Amino acid sequence: MPYVANPNRYAKMPYHRLGRSGLKLSALSLGLWHNFGSVDKLDNMKQILFTAFDSGITHFDLANNYGPVPGSAEENFGRILKSDLMPYRDQLIISTKAGFYMWEGPYGDNGSKKYLVASLDQSLNRMGLDYVDIFYHHRPDDETPVEETMLALDQIVRQGKALYVGLSNYNKEQTKRAYAVLKELKTPYVIHQPSYSMTNRWIETDGLKDYLHEIGVGSIAFCPLDQGLLTGRYLNGIPEDSRAAKSGTFLDRAAVTEETVAMLRKLNDVAQRRGQTLAQMAVAWILRDGMVTSVLIGASRPEQVLENVKAVENTSFTAEELQTIDHIISGKE
Repeated sequence: MPYVANPNRYAKMPYHRLGRSGLKLSALSLGLWHNFGSVDKLDNMKQILFTAFDSGITHFDLANNYGPVPGSAEENFGRILKSDLMPYRDQLIISTKAGFYMWEGPYGDNGSKKYLVASLDQSLNRMGLDYVDIFYHHRPDDETPVEETMLALDQIVRQGKALYVGLSNYNKEQTKRAYAVLKELKTPYVIHQPSYSMTNRWIETDGLKDYLHEIGVGSIAFCPLDQGLLTGRYLNGIPEDSRAAKSGTFLDRAAVTEETVAMLRKLNDVAQRRGQTLAQMAVAWILRDGMVTSVLIGASRPEQVLENVKAVENTSFTAEELQTIDHIISGKE
């Protein structure tokens, strides 16, 4: 049976404007960083995507190197677009990125115009699209003049290959230099994608969060659960099937100390008093003050999407709750 979207999908999901642009994003977005590669099952990918869209998630976030193998997440997403989601293309925000290593030789990495233009052409071909809604430079490149990278983003928009552009993993000072060029070019720079969570607050201490608000650029937080630490799976130590138990993952076993587990249990107590899971509270915390446009979630199965979506039902925190969370994380409680 062909996929038919839930007719009530827009009823409960909030949609937030990206800075001062005309574009809105769903409060939650779905990232295809994991679980959409050549090693994963296509039917499960479909069910994750369908569940997300049926829940009001309209933004799907990719990158050229997502897989494994690199490029396979875009290929699989393209297959599902063609078979099921293309009738809804104008209701979707599709983003991709380039900036990390993608192919051999001197032109398959970083921030040169050669790399960015070629990479997006490859991404569009893999997904079967004429354009993406948002194209990001995935990380800053100190070896390439920022003017060259930003001019490449501007050209991509003017060629109609992307409607808007974004930056990812840039700190405040790097963003200021890039924004100066994009502002002069009048390039529609509308979004910034940094890592951000209750336990990873670098965009606050760096000043990036306030700066983006000041210049009217939206933001979307990736790794809101701090590589899985805030999922609730580590309340009793390290499960053998968890990320921390596996070598070569982004969450190191050594990071899950007795002190960390104690902190997670205290945070979980706060979440339970709020009627949320720890993961739901972690997502809600990012949206608490309206300064972050959307939270980028990942999922290995459809049920995880449904659990995360519940976070948008309560993103308000009392001053006491926020203080308690801060004290727990800082070790004062």
